[in-house]
Amino acid sequence: MATLPEGVVSSAGSEFIDLAATAGLILDPFQCYILNQGLGERADGRWASFKNSIWVPRQNGKGGAIQALELGWLFLTREELIMHSAHEYKTAEEGYRRIRELVENTPDLDRHVHKYWQANGEQGIELRKSAGGGRLKFIARSRGSGRGFSGDKNILDEAQEITPAQIAALMPTMSARPDPQLWFFGTPPESPDAWCYNLREDGESGADPRLMHLDWGTDLDPTDPEHRRRAAQDVDLWYACNPALGGRITEEFVRGESLPSGLGERFMIERLGAWLPRLTEGGGVIDPAVWDALADEESQLVGDVAFALDVTPSRDWASIAAYGLRADGTGHLEVIDRRPGTEWIVDRLVQLADRWDPVAIALDAKGPAGSLLVDLDKAGIGRPEDVERPVRGDLAVPAAPDVAAACGQLVDAITQRTVRHTAQPEVAEAIRGAKTRPLGDAWAWGRRISTVDISPLVAVTLARWAWETRTHLVEDADYDVLDSVL
Repeated sequence: MATLPEGVVSSAGSEFIDLAATAGLILDPFQCYILNQGLGERADGRWASFKNSIWVPRQNGKGGAIQALELGWLFLTREELIMHSAHEYKTAEEGYRRIRELVENTPDLDRHVHKYWQANGEQGIELRKSAGGGRLKFIARSRGSGRGFSGDKNILDEAQEITPAQIAALMPTMSARPDPQLWFFGTPPESPDAWCYNLREDGESGADPRLMHLDWGTDLDPTDPEHRRRAAQDVDLWYACNPALGGRITEEFVRGESLPSGLGERFMIERLGAWLPRLTEGGGVIDPAVWDALADEESQLVGDVAFALDVTPSRDWASIAAYGLRADGTGHLEVIDRRPGTEWIVDRLVQLADRWDPVAIALDAKGPAGSLLVDLDKAGIGRPEDVERPVRGDLAVPAAPDVAAACGQLVDAITQRTVRHTAQPEVAEAIRGAKTRPLGDAWAWGRRISTVDISPLVAVTLARWAWETRTHLVEDADYDVLDSVL
C-alpha cells in the first residue's frame, strides 16, 4: 500500500542515500524508496510531506532508513534539533548506539562532532558550531504525554505504541517549527484500538495531501482461520510483505516461523504485517441509553423459547440465554445462567431442554463454544438430521453470514424497541464493553478484542436468531410462562 504526497517536483533522497554510503551504510532498494518519496520537495523548496507513515514487518531494515535520515539531517540540511523517540528506553538506546558507530567510524563526519553524550535517560550527538551546531537526541516517550520530544525533524519509532495524548501534546509544537516533518516507523499494533489506526486510515484514504503512507503488510484478516492457512503457505506473499526476504531474512527461517511451533497464529501479524480488524466500541452500535429504556423487570416470556450458549475465549466464563415472545408479542431477552468455567454447561442445557422443549439451542461453532459440540451430541443435543426439517431441541449452528445477520438483527430490534429485557447487569456491562470486528461486508461481536466478558450479549444475540429462524420450522406447542431460574 503506497500513498504519496502531492506536489513533488524533486527529492533530496539521493543526497541522503549517497551520504549514508560514505558512512558505510548501503541501503536496500526499499529503503531508498522510502527516502526518495519522503524527502520529496515542492516547487517552493519545502518538504512535500509533513507526516511520513512507514509500516514494515520486523527485521526488514527500517533502522537503516532511519539512520540515513538522521545522518542527512545532521550533516546535509543541518537541522537545529532532531528528535528520535521510541516507546521503550532500550529501543532509543539501540538507535543511538548504531548512529554513533556510523559517525565515529567515518572520520569526515566525526570531525564535525562537538560531543556525544549519554546521561539522565537521554543520549545524543551535538555538532560543532562550524558544522551548524545541530543536535540529535534520543529519548523514550513518556506514557501520558508527547511534550519534550518535539524537534524540527522527528523520528517516532515503535509508532504502534503512540497514544492520543502524546499526539495531542506533540502536534501543536510543530506549528512553530520551520518546515517540520514527522516520520512514523512501526509494525501493526497489539491493540486494535491503537491511535495509529487513525494514521493508517488517513494514509489509505489519501485524505491528507501532505501524508506519505507506505505499508508492506498484507491486507488479509489475521482473525480469519482461512486467511491464516493461506498466508502460511503463500511464499509469494511472504516476499511481497518482506522486502528484505532473500537477503538479511532467509526463506528457510520464515518457513519455520509459519509453522504452529513457530509464530503460529501470530505469523500473519509478526511476519506479514497484517493489522487486526479495527475496533469500534459497542456503545456505538447499541446505545446504552436505549438499552436501559427497554428494561422491564416484570417482563416474562410466554410460549416457544430458544436457548443459546457462549463461552469466553479464555474459557473462564460461559452464558446461556433465552429468547421468545411475551404475551403482548414483544420480544423477550434473558440470560438464564452464567457461571465460571465450562464443565456445567452440557448438564444445564440438558436440564433446560428436558423442561422447556426449546425450538432450538444455538451456538457459534467457530467460537470457543464449538469445543462443546461433541459432548452436546453425546448428551443428545446435536445438529438436525434433516436440515430442512429440524426438530425441537436440535442445535442451530450459524454460518458466518448468519452470525453477522444475527448481530444486525438484534441491533435493529433494540433500535426499533421491539424487545424487552429484565435489566440484568451482566448484559448491560457486555453492551458497554463490547467491541465489533469486521465479518465480510458486515460485522460481528469481537470476543477476543472486547474489554469485558461479552458472552451474555453473544448468547442473547444467538438465542434471538435461533428463535426467528427455527420457530416456523418446528411443531407448535403450548407453554406456560417461562419462570426465571437465575
